[in-house]
Amino acid sequence: MISLTSSVYGLGLHTTSSQLGLSYSNFVTETSSKTWNLDRQLSNYLHQYLQEFIQPRTWQDFQFLAVAKGPGSFTSNRIGMVAARTLAQQLDIPLFGISSLAAFAWFHEKNYTVHEPIFVQMKASRDQFFGAIYCKNQQETGLDIILDDTVMLPEEWEKTLHDLNLSCQPLITPSKLGMTASSVLELAYYQSQEGKRPHWSEIVPFYGMSVV
Repeated sequence: MISLTSSVYGLGLHTTSSQLGLSYSNFVTETSSKTWNLDRQLSNYLHQYLQEFIQPRTWQDFQFLAVAKGPGSFTSNRIGMVAARTLAQQLDIPLFGISSLAAFAWFHEKNYTVHEPIFVQMKASRDQFFGAIYCKNQQETGLDIILDDTVMLPEEWEKTLHDLNLSCQPLITPSKLGMTASSVLELAYYQSQEGKRPHWSEIVPFYGMSVV
C-alpha cells in the first residue's frame, strides 16, 4: 500500500512487450492506468496515446517519469526508452528505470509475505530464460534483490536455486506486460520517497538476449 505522505504526479511507461501500458498517479487520490495491444504499431501510436492518456493533466504536472527498462522485446524496449529519456530531458525531471521482472513481481506482491522469495522467469532465446529473485522489503515499500536480472540455461537456474537453498516456484511472465505499468510507477515512487532522483542519462535499457 502506498503511503499517503505526499501528493506528486508520476507517469509510468511500459513498452517491453506487445502491449503498451501507461499509468499516472498522485499517490493520494488519483490513479489512472490503461493498456493497448499495439505489437508492431507501437512506434506509430505511442506519442498519440501518451498525449491523450495524460489529459486533463499537462506535462508540467509530472514530477517524475518511470519506464520499464527490460528485459523484453528489443525494438519495443528501445522505443519506450527513447521516448521516456526524451521526455525526462525536455521536462527536466527524474527518470526511473524499473526492471520488467521486478514490476511483474510487484504486481503479485500481495501473494507474498515479507522476505518470501519471489522468483520471476521470462522466456529468452536459445533455450534460455531471463530470471530474477526478489522479496518485499521490511516496510513493504518495494523489493529487495536476492538475485538481479540475468539470463541462464534451465540447468544453471536449478543450480542457482539449489545454491541459494530456495525452493520457490517461478512467476512466469505472459506475453503481454503492459498491465504492470502501475507497478513500474509504484516502485519508482517508493524510490523517489527515499530521495533518489536519477538523471535521464543514467537510465539505459536491459536487452539481454530477447526473443524478439
